[in-house]
Amino acid sequence: MAPPELLAKAETLVEALPYLQRYRGQTFVVKYGGHAMGDPDLARDFAEDIVLLEAVGIRPVVVHGGGPQIGAMLKRLGHESRFVDGLRVTDATTADVAEMVLGAINKELVSWISQAGGRAVGLSGKDSRLVTARKLTRATRDPGSMIEKAIDLGYVGEPHAVDRSVLDVLTAADMIPVIAPIAAGEEGGTYNINADTMAGAIAAALGAARLFLLTDVPGVLDAEGHLLTDLTPASIARLEADGTITGGMIPKLETCVAAVKGGVDAAVILDGRVPHAMLLEIFTRTGAGTLVRNGG
Repeated sequence: MAPPELLAKAETLVEALPYLQRYRGQTFVVKYGGHAMGDPDLARDFAEDIVLLEAVGIRPVVVHGGGPQIGAMLKRLGHESRFVDGLRVTDATTADVAEMVLGAINKELVSWISQAGGRAVGLSGKDSRLVTARKLTRATRDPGSMIEKAIDLGYVGEPHAVDRSVLDVLTAADMIPVIAPIAAGEEGGTYNINADTMAGAIAAALGAARLFLLTDVPGVLDAEGHLLTDLTPASIARLEADGTITGGMIPKLETCVAAVKGGVDAAVILDGRVPHAMLLEIFTRTGAGTLVRNGG
């Protein structure tokens, strides 16, 4: 009789079979960020997971962040960062530093995927005008007069248009696109884009089966700290209204809602610090994060 550990591996493969069949030929867009990016072991695990997805017939597209690394470089240069609603106010110096740091992260991630046996190609939104940006605007309300004032965030943008053609060429050739969240505006200029927002826009343009946001928390938690595994735009609105969802989770869920309303089958918020969390979510019955799907 086969050893128990080998039987357990065989049972795991059998459990994964229906999911392998369901997702073969589908596109997954994965936003990779958070503190997992600074851990070589987790980076290696992530790269292996991405290569495994491609090997079983899924088409992965990676969008990466780099906020902590950008902040660290600005600090080294003596350039102070200022944030509004979680967004870094980006002057010309900060924009240059962001593009430089994100470019280095991009090539490092391409290297990790290559070492794991994949064929990855590094891009930014500028390449082949993959993403065209427009300036992001924010307003704040004066508590005394209640008059709204516009806030100038500098070179912070949001996706205005996505041209998927270069991604179609790469994925058809079994190559894995790795995208930095930098894009040009309609009339030139370089804009830094939030990586979650960039990933959501690309996922919608590709009609992806899944959008994964890898972050530093297990997912969306209820008031008692239990993981909420299945949400819809309506339930998210209720949880936001009653104060269950607050802070940085709100823009992540807004990205998920926009993606599923834009044609993505489902979006998932996962803890990127957990080894192989994405595989646990995709190929097991229980999953590993918070899934957002369209519905009531």
